[in-house]
Amino acid sequence: MLGWDIERIDHTMTELIKINYDNPQRPVVSGRELHKALDITTRYNDWFARMCEYGFTEDKDFYSFLSKSSGGRPSTDHMLTIPMAKELCMIQRTDIGRKFRQYFISIEEAWNSPEMVMQRALSIANERVKALQLSVSQLTVDNQIMQPKAEYFDELVDRRLLTNFRDTAKELHIGQKEFIQFLLDHKYVYRDRKSKLKPYMPYVEDGLFELKEFTNTKTGFTDTQTFITPKGKETFRLLGI
Repeated sequence: MLGWDIERIDHTMTELIKINYDNPQRPVVSGRELHKALDITTRYNDWFARMCEYGFTEDKDFYSFLSKSSGGRPSTDHMLTIPMAKELCMIQRTDIGRKFRQYFISIEEAWNSPEMVMQRALSIANERVKALQLSVSQLTVDNQIMQPKAEYFDELVDRRLLTNFRDTAKELHIGQKEFIQFLLDHKYVYRDRKSKLKPYMPYVEDGLFELKEFTNTKTGFTDTQTFITPKGKETFRLLGI
């Protein structure tokens, strides 16, 4: 049950029948308990079936469930919305029916008061925040679990899957010079002022090449080296190199 103050509803009037507030959208009442409280002499199943002929719809005005049994077979009961229970009381055309109808009207008025509407809204919002916090916590745990794996695969890519021009040519079963000439002729790469092979940026952005910066720890010299990615190798393989 959500945490609004149900006692503010029940304790302002004499309780004639137990109201169930477990559903955050609407209170409900047991059909069998109402049948007993109204002193209906007709068997419950027959009475309820006849009442449904007035146009009540299952899953809208009521829902069915099996009530607990003290030993025999569980019996079918129904949870009725307050509007349905109120109308059933009116249909009976009895003094006790009118008394219960007035009780249900009071329940409705209290339930729909601005104070209770706001309290339900805040309670539902709190439940959603708790659910969101739980989801975020789970994602945090998942990320902590997956982070070492992600780092491992990043390292694996760096070490083994990114290849230079020479090693890529070997994997493609083509000579290094022939492979480089193909890349130059088809404008995948160019030679810079130092005659170093550099890829055109659109192909870097497409994921065919990757640029890695390295520094010589002894001399402090920094440069950038071009590698071919797995996607690049597969692309060139499909091009028939």
